[in-house]
Formats: sequence, C-alpha cells, structure tokens
Amino acid sequence: MDKRSILGLLIIGAILLIFSIFNSNQQPEKNTTSAQDSTVQTTDAQTDKPVTNGTLVPKRDSLGNQLIDSLDRWVYTDTLTGRDTFIVLTQTTETIQIDSAKLKLGSTPNNPEELVRLENDLLIIELTNKGGKIKNVFLKKFKTYDAFVTEKAEPLQLIDSASTYAIEFFEGDIKRHSDDYTFRFTDVSATGATAEMLNSTGRKVQFKYSLTEGKYDVDFQVSFKGFSEADAKSISFRSDFKLRATEKYLPNEKQVAALFFKYNEESYDYLQGNQWMPLEQTTQWVAFKQSYFAAILMSQTGFPRTEKSKISIKDLPETDSTYVKQYKSTLDLGITSINNTVDLKWYFGPNDYDILATYENGSEDIVDLGWGLFRWINVYAMRPMFKFFIGWGMGIGMAILLLTIVWKLILSPVNYKMYKSSAMMKVLKPEIDELGKKFPKKEDAVKKQQAMMALYRETGVSPFAGCIPMLIQMPILFAIFRLFPSSLELRQKPFLWAEDLSSYDSILNFSFNIPFYGDHISLFTLLMSGTTLLYTWYNSANMQQPTQEGMPNLKYIMYIFPFLMIFFFNNFSAGLSYYYFISTLITIVIMWAIKRFIIDEVKIHAQIQANKANPVKKEKSKFAQRLEEAQRLQAERSKKK
Repeated sequence: MDKRSILGLLIIGAILLIFSIFNSNQQPEKNTTSAQDSTVQTTDAQTDKPVTNGTLVPKRDSLGNQLIDSLDRWVYTDTLTGRDTFIVLTQTTETIQIDSAKLKLGSTPNNPEELVRLENDLLIIELTNKGGKIKNVFLKKFKTYDAFVTEKAEPLQLIDSASTYAIEFFEGDIKRHSDDYTFRFTDVSATGATAEMLNSTGRKVQFKYSLTEGKYDVDFQVSFKGFSEADAKSISFRSDFKLRATEKYLPNEKQVAALFFKYNEESYDYLQGNQWMPLEQTTQWVAFKQSYFAAILMSQTGFPRTEKSKISIKDLPETDSTYVKQYKSTLDLGITSINNTVDLKWYFGPNDYDILATYENGSEDIVDLGWGLFRWINVYAMRPMFKFFIGWGMGIGMAILLLTIVWKLILSPVNYKMYKSSAMMKVLKPEIDELGKKFPKKEDAVKKQQAMMALYRETGVSPFAGCIPMLIQMPILFAIFRLFPSSLELRQKPFLWAEDLSSYDSILNFSFNIPFYGDHISLFTLLMSGTTLLYTWYNSANMQQPTQEGMPNLKYIMYIFPFLMIFFFNNFSAGLSYYYFISTLITIVIMWAIKRFIIDEVKIHAQIQANKANPVKKEKSKFAQRLEEAQRLQAERSKKK
C-alpha cells in the first residue's frame, strides 16, 4: 500500500469520527407528520414483539386491553442519558420520530374487577368482567365434606378462578383470547346478563348467560361483532378447568375423576390419568367429572371435528389438596358465517342419573353404573328398586337393608339349587374318596377321572350344578359394586357409626399409614370380611377335594379371600361394605334354613342309591362326549409314554 492510500484511509476515518461526535450531540425531535422517517421502537403489550416503525400500536391498559377514550402514559427512555420522559397520548395512534430510543408502555391504573351474581333456586353463578367468563359456581343444596362435618351453612363451590375458558381468534398473525380482555355487562338481571368484550379494533365477542328455575344448567350464547367471514375459520373455544375437591377421601376423588365426551354417532368415552387425544368426530358434549359433580359443556349441533379439536386430562401433584384434576379442551364451534350465534349450555351440578337423563343426549352415562350387563341390571332393576325404598321416607341404611332382603328372597330358589347340589356332593363324597384309594397312582389319573364321571352319571349328580346358580348371582354382586359408590343418595347420609355412607366408616384413626391398608380401621369392612369367612367355613364341608395330584386345594384358597377383602375395601364406600356384610349374613341364614327345614341328607342319599340301582339311560350330551374323547386320548398318550 502506497502513501496516498494510507493518507486517504486516515482522512475517511477522521471524517467518520467527527460526524459521529456531531450527530450524538443533537437532541431528538418530534415529527407528527412523517411516519416514513421515524425510527421509533415500540413493544406490543401482549406479545413483547418489537415494532420498528413510527406508528404507535393502539393504546392498551396494564392487562393488554386496548383503550379508546382514556389517557395513556408511555415512557420514552433516552439511551445516552438514561432519562425517562412520560408522554401522554390522547388519540388511538400517534406518529413520533425519536432516534436511538425505546418507547414502552408505562404504568396505568388497573380497571377494577366487577362481579355480577346470577342466582336461581339451585345455583349461584358469579361472572367477572375480566374475560366475561364464569368465575365462581356454587351449588346451593350441597355442601363439601368439611362444611358437613363442621355444620357450616355454606354452599358447595365447584369451580373458582383457577378455571377459565375463552374464545380464540386472530388479529392479523397474532392469536388473541377473550379472557385477556375487559368486558362490559349489559341487560343484567337476577338470572341473566350479557357480557361484551371491549376492543378498539372492532372485533368483539359477546357472551349471554341465562338461568332457569329448577335447572342446574346455564344457557350460554356466544355471538361475534366486527369479524370478517375469513375470521370464522380461525375461531375456537378453549377451556382449562380445575374442579375443586369436595369429599372426605381425596385419593379416591382423584382416582375416579375423568374427562367424558360423546360423539354424535357413538356412545360415550372417557380419559383418565395423564392423557390427551384429538376428537375424531363431531362431539355432542364434553364433561369434566369428579366423584359426585361435573361441569359439562353441551352443544345441540355438536362441536365439529377439526385439526384443532382436542381434549386432555392431567394429574395434579399429590400435595395439591384443593383440586382433583386439570381438564383442558379446544373445540371448534362450527361457525360457517360470522353472523352465526352459537347456542351452548353449561351444566354445573350433581352426577344424578335422573337429572342428566332429562337432557336426552346421553350425558347420564357419566354416572358410573358399570358396563354391559352390569349397567343394565343397575339401570333397570337395582337402582329403581333402591329409589323406590328411599321414596318411602326411610333412612338410607334401612333402604339398603330392604333392597338386600328383597333380592335375597328373589334369588332364594337359586340358593336352594346351589345348596342341594352341595349336599348331594357331600353325600357322594365317601364314594369319591373310595375311587381315590382305588386309583392311587399318578398314571391312573385318567382312569380315576373316567370312573368319577361314570359315578356322576349313575347317581344323577352333576359336579357343575352348584356353579350355575353362583354364575347367576355374580352379575348382581358386580353391579352393586358400581351402584353404591356412584349413588348420590349415599352422600353425607349417616347410619349407625358411619357419618357418611359414601365414604369409609372409620372407628380408629392412626397417626401413620399402613401400606395397602390405610391410616384407619373401617368397621363395616371388618364385619363384611368376618361374615365372608364364616360363609366360607360353613360351605367348606361340602367342598370336594382336588382329585388330581398337583391341583390346588380350593378350600384353603377360599380362606385367603376374606383376609384380602380387609385391605381392598378399607377405603371404599361404607354403604358398599354394609351391603356385602348383610347380604352374606342373610345368605348364611337362608342356607341354614334350607339345611334345617328343607334339605334332608338321608333322603338325598337314598335317592342317590336308588339311581345307582336303577340307572336311567340318558343320551350323552355333546360336552360329555367331548370330555370322554379327551380322556381317551389322554389315556392313550399315557400308555405310549
């Protein structure tokens, strides 16, 4: 590089240095006429995205809601001096030219929260102007367990400010939510109100709420103003709910809580635990359910299936004792024209089968009465009879007792057949033992089995006769297992020492927790286990011992079951344990009466001997033929070995 090039570079550097010093000493000037020459840097109050143009974004308050007629304070910070200058704007937008500066939203007074209270004979609904949504829901005819035991006269609160919902929409490329805006209430009455969103862009969402006497539902109408037809496709409804815990035993509440939904063309389905799924068909309703209460969003036309339609449920930390689970949903409202008004319905109330059935949309299926045959038994037999006894005005404990007695009497012929079969097997037992002595070797097992089958045919005794009556009774036992824990009628109803039949009956509480058992002793569970043990002992004399080597001794296995029931039922509904206790007790009494007054073992023995002496030839059933063929093949394989 020659001398002239070096000199030229030094001169250029000096000019740039002098220009920089001179330019930094100039004060910024306002220019309200040209937006193209400005270098203003602003920040969107909701998205924090920098905006590098000379036109200020519409004024917003501290919640991000756009202001129209009120003053607003903006802060201009000089990057060289570090000094802040407050600028008051009186128009929606204004153009300013400031070099090397940042313009940001300053502190403005918060709009005070306004609550509107709606009330009928069943519900108290509190609406808030922050999002125009339902903030609190109280059920006037119910109490939480804590209020029940302390005898406080306060209604049950199902949801609070931890639950929210909103309309999602777009302003340009920015997603907005209606619960970020302030709403204005109009047409307020004791049972209804309209909430309209304040938004200077002209896009507004309107919610209309209405209560009806004697109903747990809230008519919920959604309409839109200022949206274009293109905006309709982007609009959706999202919800994020946390239902409050209301019962005695929180782990059980969390276990049974679920998110139910129903497609228009199918039956209900549900999610539990940490799950999410896209909605694959038009959905009629979505239900956020806990033990005895639910929040259900219903639609007459259904929520269409789209890519954004989805639901989810999430477990909360074990340390959270306020809420049961977190429920989320994003639903398409099916808007085809922005002038459409969407008619929805919120249900905030008990999981009462009869009440939910009045909506004629299958929402009564959220009441867990079992599935298939068990549900039919509960819906068409057990539950109507139980409600009938309650209608007499008696206590729940007496209603359960009457229900048990009636069903035991109905099933007494079945018990008779079962006990007669047991008595016949007992009479025949000495001859079966003789066959065991006749064929003691392991390789003679097939011959012994064939001899036993021949003995059964000769005497007219069926080893399976006692199983069929038991199979008839099993569906009722399983149906009851679902009926009482889900019966709202048991909730907070005392009986004897149990203060609440819907939860466990504790007679002794520990200061520690026993794994797989709990921190208390439930007396009805102990009584149930004791009567089951007595029933097992009572029947053990009639139980046939295993006829083949290696088979388990069923007699001793049956003694294990009553012991396991102590652990399994300790935290269950006291009403359920009480039913099983008196049911087993009544069964023992009936079987004792059958043995004492009806069954004569001497006559049974004489009949068996008469059958042996004059066997009646009967055509073998297909099952007997297949069984004999299997025994023959097994005998041939044994000979080959």
